[in-house]
Amino acid sequence: MTVHPDDPAPHPHATEAEVEAAFKDTKLAQVLYHDWEAETYDDKWSISYDERCIEYARGRFDAAVGPAPLPYGRALELGCGTGFFLLNLIQAGVAASGSVTDLSPGMVKVALRNAEHLGLDVDGRVADAETIPYEDNTFDLVVGHAVLHHIPDVELALKECLRVLKPGGRLVFAGEPTTVGNFYARWLGRITWKATIEVTKLPFLAGWRRSQEELDESSRAAALEAVVDLHTFDPRDLETMARSAGAVEVKATTDEFAAALWGWPVRTFEAAVPAEKLTWRYRMAMYRAWLGLSWLDENVMRRFVPRQFFYNAMITGVKPEGSVVLKGEEGE
Repeated sequence: MTVHPDDPAPHPHATEAEVEAAFKDTKLAQVLYHDWEAETYDDKWSISYDERCIEYARGRFDAAVGPAPLPYGRALELGCGTGFFLLNLIQAGVAASGSVTDLSPGMVKVALRNAEHLGLDVDGRVADAETIPYEDNTFDLVVGHAVLHHIPDVELALKECLRVLKPGGRLVFAGEPTTVGNFYARWLGRITWKATIEVTKLPFLAGWRRSQEELDESSRAAALEAVVDLHTFDPRDLETMARSAGAVEVKATTDEFAAALWGWPVRTFEAAVPAEKLTWRYRMAMYRAWLGLSWLDENVMRRFVPRQFFYNAMITGVKPEGSVVLKGEEGE
């Protein structure tokens, strides 16, 4: 586990003044919001590094790419968060080693700690996706999960990915919100949060209510979501951006429709109540329900629901053989 010595330290507790400043500076907002979430992010989203999430990450990769010769050599995860996508893909045999990058120092810290606990060959950098701090033609694979919608200039970031990829290397991004999916997910989340907070005010449900301090901090940081979530995507637009960036063999796919309609209220409820109330039996029941609805999406809903109505979008593309994209050429 290695991290660059000049990288900044995590800053998990933003002041009100810093939050106010972040509303005018999206990249500051990204750092403050994700540093705040870093230490609890895996619990909030039920992320693990065992068979359950290994299978999920590999499933997203296979859905985006299809059959591919594996493993790739060295992989880069852009906007790594806690390392969910890359660390589970390495465990699934998709890549042999990797590097994690994120604008949030807190996220890089947690991702590297997770990699160390798993015994994986991974290093990390605090990095802006629009100026990736690696040399040209370094990686065989670039991946990301739920990151493109946080990046101001998505096409520039995709050009940077192609620059650091070796010719013939592939990029794979999953977990991006579609425009339609984001609309219904946001409304479901807001309604669930408000209902949970109000219901847990009842005296006999006091044990299900988080402390007011936790709720206030959560609401203050959550307010930055309006700043950090910059984009939603139509799958066709993602394909256009990837091709414009220089990728070939471009393809966008989507997943989660019924699973998202059910999953967003569940995840919001879980974020609003004390973690100790969510038993292992409860979590397994929710996971099995998600599996069932995901099966319904793949085997039934996909036949008649347009792809842009599903919640998650995935995009993949390949750097052309013989392609040379040098740092600094992107704007020419």
